[in-house]
This record gives sequence, C-alpha cells and structure tokens, in this order.
Amino acid sequence: MEHAAPAIFVALEASDFALGIRKSLWLYPAANIGHIVALVFFAGAIAVMDVRLLGGLAATAPGRLLAGARNFAIAAFVGMAATGSMLFAAEASHLAVNPVFQVKLALIGVGLANIAIYEFGVRRAVDGLAPATPMPAAAKIAGALSLGIWVAVAACGRSIAYAG
Repeated sequence: MEHAAPAIFVALEASDFALGIRKSLWLYPAANIGHIVALVFFAGAIAVMDVRLLGGLAATAPGRLLAGARNFAIAAFVGMAATGSMLFAAEASHLAVNPVFQVKLALIGVGLANIAIYEFGVRRAVDGLAPATPMPAAAKIAGALSLGIWVAVAACGRSIAYAG
C-alpha cells in the first residue's frame, strides 16, 4: 500500500498479542476458521430474520421467531468480533489502510445502525403480529436493507486480500 498506517495500528501489529497470533502454528488459522464459522451462523440468523421481515415464513408469528434468531445473531456477531479482532491485530498496519477493509467497517456501522433503527422504531409493531399478518412497510425496508448491507459486508471481507 502507498500510505503508511497510523502509529497506533503499527504498534498493535508489533504487540506481543499480535506477534503471538502470527507466530502460533494454530492460533491464526483457528481464528480464521472461527471467523468463517461465526459468519455462517450470523448469516443464517440474519437471513431468517430478514426473510420474515420481508413477509416470508408467514405461517409463524414474527415476534418469537425474530427473538430466537436475534439471540443467535448476537452470539455469532460476538464470535465474529472476537475472531476478527485477532485477525486484524495480526495484520493491523496493512488492514488499517486497505480501502476495502475501510468500506467493510463502514458497512458494519451502517448495518448496526439499521438494526438499531429497527429495534427502537419498528420492533414493537412487529412483535405482536399474528401469523400471516402482513408486515409493516418499515419492517420490509429494514429487512431489505439488512440483506443488502450484510451481503456487501461479506463481499468486502472476501475482497480484502485482492485490494491493493
């Protein structure tokens, strides 16, 4: 990359923590596999929630289905954040200046904002709906945005290695 990373990222990469990840025969690969496994679980939970918000799986009451999938998504997101932090620390000076990684982080922020808007603005209207009841337009918008955002995050994650 043309631009040097800010000193904090250089220091993170030079830390004993990051060095231990890079030097370990199994730690970096385990974090990488853990990140992918958590991503699969997260994507599955998000897909269930978004399909329901878009009106699919209409035979089920949305409140209970969304609550269960939400808990699963939160656990998977925590797993992705933990493993992603390890992967980032190992290569912080390179990733910090990678434009695709920067877009990925921005999209994660947008995805979390979309979740917050849904949780604080739409969720109450959806939780009490009976099966086969049409979803409110705001719920459909939140579901469609969520699908697009999280697919874009995953695409960025896969593209980081090719940016340069």
